[in-house]
Amino acid sequence: MSLSVARSRLTEERKQWRKNKPFGFHARPETTSTGETNLLKWNCHIPGKENTLWEGGFYPLTMEFSEEYPARPPKCKFPAGFFHPNIYPSGTVCLSILNEDEGWRPSITVKQILVGIQELLDTPNPHSPAQSDAYLMFTQRLTEYKRKIKDVASKYPPPH
Repeated sequence: MSLSVARSRLTEERKQWRKNKPFGFHARPETTSTGETNLLKWNCHIPGKENTLWEGGFYPLTMEFSEEYPARPPKCKFPAGFFHPNIYPSGTVCLSILNEDEGWRPSITVKQILVGIQELLDTPNPHSPAQSDAYLMFTQRLTEYKRKIKDVASKYPPPH
């Protein structure tokens, strides 16, 4: 049985990731209850960038790919309720490179997506709010926002 375009691409991306992943990041396809590898769902962790409010946190994220990948972007989600101006209450990431009507290109890799999301954590886009509380705090009460982010980071410690 031949692999779909999506699965072939994800198999190749997995090889590339293993060879050259950014320091501190984790990303691997999910293992099903029967021990099989599900290439269409990856469990990831994104480290908070050094010298930012997010430093010290290790943020869980799932990437769900469809059989239309790479023509269509994956859905990337943090845990529901994750606090950030560009993360929907469901946990879904709002980022132009993940929007097929905006910045998505089939050439964008898993690595580029994860690095882009790490960048988004510290540099929210006030022009694309996805969560009103975080957006209002970021745009109107920055000191309180910064305290809240440090609190969020402390809830996601790196594994030991």
